[in-house]
Amino acid sequence: MSWTSERFARIKAWEASREFNDFIDDEAIHQTINEAKNPSKERVLAIIEKARNNATKGDMLSPEETATLLNITDRALWDEVFKAATYIKEEVYGNRIVLFSPLYISNPCVNNCQYCGFKSSNDSMSKKTLNHEELEEEVKALLDAGQKRLIAVYGEHPKSDYNYIAQSVRTIYATKKDNTEIRRVNINAAPMFEEEYQAIKAEGIGTYQVFQETYHRATYEKMHPKGTLKGEYDWRLFALHRGLNAGLDDVAVGVLFGIYDWKFEVLAMLHHAMDLERVFGIGPHTMSFPRIKRTSDTDLSEFPYAMSDEDFMRVVAVIRLMCPFTGTILTAREEPELRDEMLKKCGISQMDAGTNIGIGGYKKHEEGNDLSIQQFAIGDHRGIDEFILSLIKEERLPSFCTSCYREGRTGCDFMPLAKNASIKHLCIPNGILTFKEYMRDYASPEVKRIGERIIIPKYLGMLRENMPLLADKVEDMLHGLEHGKNDCHL
Repeated sequence: MSWTSERFARIKAWEASREFNDFIDDEAIHQTINEAKNPSKERVLAIIEKARNNATKGDMLSPEETATLLNITDRALWDEVFKAATYIKEEVYGNRIVLFSPLYISNPCVNNCQYCGFKSSNDSMSKKTLNHEELEEEVKALLDAGQKRLIAVYGEHPKSDYNYIAQSVRTIYATKKDNTEIRRVNINAAPMFEEEYQAIKAEGIGTYQVFQETYHRATYEKMHPKGTLKGEYDWRLFALHRGLNAGLDDVAVGVLFGIYDWKFEVLAMLHHAMDLERVFGIGPHTMSFPRIKRTSDTDLSEFPYAMSDEDFMRVVAVIRLMCPFTGTILTAREEPELRDEMLKKCGISQMDAGTNIGIGGYKKHEEGNDLSIQQFAIGDHRGIDEFILSLIKEERLPSFCTSCYREGRTGCDFMPLAKNASIKHLCIPNGILTFKEYMRDYASPEVKRIGERIIIPKYLGMLRENMPLLADKVEDMLHGLEHGKNDCHL
């Protein structure tokens, strides 16, 4: 209670003196949505064409243009949106899918959010913060599965404050097994003060995620009780502004769809991205769009804004058109069939695989949903190898690439490469190399067979046809991997 009350007082003081201007106007967003209703076919097609052209220009659509797409009612026009989303993603990043796994490290939380299994009033949740040895065991289990990229997730609590987060990141990076290691740790944690962000950045973190959950102020207040740390809307709204101000390289935005109107939330995410661009010159590194799911203490019937699968697919495709240079993350909250369908239509660039969000769940190798240790229910329980098999059967390139982080291509150095669509010239070769390393060390016979006969030749052939000198370099690195080298990247 002392930690919480002292932190609450500091948060209120920051809000009273904040330097950043508000960028969310509820009334204006609703007005934009209403004025864009019943768009003409010609107007929609013109916006889609503009979005396609933006793939190499790095421009975002305007709120009015985005609202117009969200208001489409013609199924034929939605098909054009899906085609454009696929085109834009492949134009910017190529036909590769970056894979990661979430690692839930601590679930005690001082907040009491209505939709969250971690909420402080949930007595059915087993509360646990991993110690050093337990965290090492979780990391080793992930390494055994072939993972190289993590997002570490923490509840907001004195047991998992910024010092604990920094220490846990050190532990993850220091944990080795069979001459391999986790190469990048992204963070999903509560908003922080600038000096706290700086302490965590010093440990070499990747992207820092803070989801607003909902940008609608009245709904936010309803979902997050007054007097709790998370109940302070402005503190959370400017979390990423503080992070970039403190020197973080990459930040990520997101909402929890199903809490409020999805059209409003998409436009609010756009306004957030636009303000980061305006103030810092870089937009969000990634955008996420989790949907509300059941927990051990949640009745989903209380959330009338739950989305259909069809609307969800449409939203994700529009986000790709809206922000062409931003990575988009589709999580294992969704069922395998829906994820596979969205890969084909929605311009997804990153997905988690082999996911277990129970505290200590990777070491236990338990499948299914144990909501006594999970924040929410997940839908896709496929292991990493099974998930990769589904990708390569569609001739997509699985990637564990961390090369941009390791070579300092982050923040202001990364964004120009994404905005002019040249980043794919690094994404594809580094995807080839990381997939080769996975096949050598972890893959099932079927994944190896398809990978060696189809995937590596296909993407190496694309490089040979378009960038022969780069293809030579990648072939040399492939030979190095065959002879025991690790972490070959450009």
